[in-house]
Amino acid sequence: MLSPVTSPSSSGSIQHRPVTKVTAHGPSLSEQDAVAAEEPLEIRLQSQSIAITMRTPGHDAELALGFLVSEGLITSRDQITHIAHCQTGEAAQTGNVLNVFTTDEVAPDFEKLTRHVFASSSCGLCGKASIDEVHQHFPPITQFPKVSRQVLRQLPTTLRHHQAAFDQTGGLHAAALFDLQGNMLVCREDVGRHNAVDKVIGHALEAGVWPLENCILQVSGRASFEILQKALAARIPIVAAVSAPSSLAVDFAKESGQLLVGFMRGETMNLYTHPEAVTY
Repeated sequence: MLSPVTSPSSSGSIQHRPVTKVTAHGPSLSEQDAVAAEEPLEIRLQSQSIAITMRTPGHDAELALGFLVSEGLITSRDQITHIAHCQTGEAAQTGNVLNVFTTDEVAPDFEKLTRHVFASSSCGLCGKASIDEVHQHFPPITQFPKVSRQVLRQLPTTLRHHQAAFDQTGGLHAAALFDLQGNMLVCREDVGRHNAVDKVIGHALEAGVWPLENCILQVSGRASFEILQKALAARIPIVAAVSAPSSLAVDFAKESGQLLVGFMRGETMNLYTHPEAVTY
């Protein structure tokens, strides 16, 4: 199992920009304000571009690994032969292009591969079609572990204590993996909630812990269809969110055998699916 780790340094996640702050007494002098870093990352597979995502720089290899897992392109770390930022041309200067090379058993269909291979709530497909499409690649979880309410209620507070970059900027999402006893295994922050999830999944894959059948995914904001899909790809049976889930996320969790927890507020929380998984 992964050893408990703390959140990474916020260095690189934060940039500074001039700002004029306005109070009840009018504008003050311009000063420097901490803002969340956001830059594009191009992910290349076998030197061919497959995705561009806006992300917070840092842990790019983890993000790419998590992305490849959630798109169904890889299932183990052994399928990756090399992963590194491009070292030639303009890409070497920006550090925003990452190349991943895989073994011959990975044979992606580049014509069909896009940033959102599976249907999202904005694609126009119906919910059932979206769920069925994902389940063709990642079958539902048939056995999920029990987790205590006491463990669940502590997760948001623990996550919040590890959001170092958010403390300075107020502009980053966070995701963390916990074991069933509530021990944090890894925490990542990013401007994109789906990127934060990819990073923690990629971290687990890189560490050789796979699949994540006895882990909980905690996210700082809402729970979307995409987050539940990524969790299922990693075989994570429990997804907990500080805020609300979407309707498709609830439907997906129900069909996928995942416990979905939302609106976590101290002693209270909503169990949207499989409440029998929670002990008291």
